[in-house]
Amino acid sequence: MGTSASEIFDIPRFYYFKSGNNYSGSKGNFTYKIENGEQLKCLTWQGRLCSAKAEIENEQEFEFTEQGFEELIKWLEEKYKIWSDIS
Repeated sequence: MGTSASEIFDIPRFYYFKSGNNYSGSKGNFTYKIENGEQLKCLTWQGRLCSAKAEIENEQEFEFTEQGFEELIKWLEEKYKIWSDIS
């Protein structure tokens, strides 16, 4: 997996989020945001709008642990695979 936590997306590893950072990105028209808090929250939507303006299609919270982060990555990759199959 190189320097990215994901095989599909260029997402920093868990230590980036442990440092209090949020992260957003996209692949094609599939856009996502990982928000930091007591838990990690992942949002997905279509298009180039920011999350505050977009219609959020999927939202899920995960434990703020290494294992929770791994589950978040798997969940995000699965949402992308479903989206890419129907797009």
